Amino acid sequence: MNLDELIAVSGLPGLYRMAGNRPNGLIVEDLDTGKKKFVSMRKHQFSPLETIAIFTTTDSVPLLDIFRKMDERKSEVPPVDPKSNQETLRQYFTQILPEHDPHRVFPKDIKKILKWFSFLDDRNMLQAKTSDEEE
Repeated sequence: MNLDELIAVSGLPGLYRMAGNRPNGLIVEDLDTGKKKFVSMRKHQFSPLETIAIFTTTDSVPLLDIFRKMDERKSEVPPVDPKSNQETLRQYFTQILPEHDPHRVFPKDIKKILKWFSFLDDRNMLQAKTSDEEE
């Protein structure tokens, strides 16, 4: 599955695949159950994962690149629990992306990245994307 098909919906846990759109919202598909439901844009905001980037001191790095680094280094630097304290989260993220901007990348952002990474990694969605891109 491509990251460009995935979206995060504010107020709803996890990640979803966009199955369709309406003038007043989106139809999203739960990645685990495959159930589809309508989500109103009046109540929720939608963030496609392909458009998310992390601030660095010079520029920004796409989320896919962060996921790749996390996946490559997970044996030597295992992901920390998203419920860890702020110092632990920051130390881990500094090992993954040393040039991230600590003034604009907040602990809540690191928690989301860790949750999304574990969600995708548990479902083997990161390996599929990586091997497709190498070809």
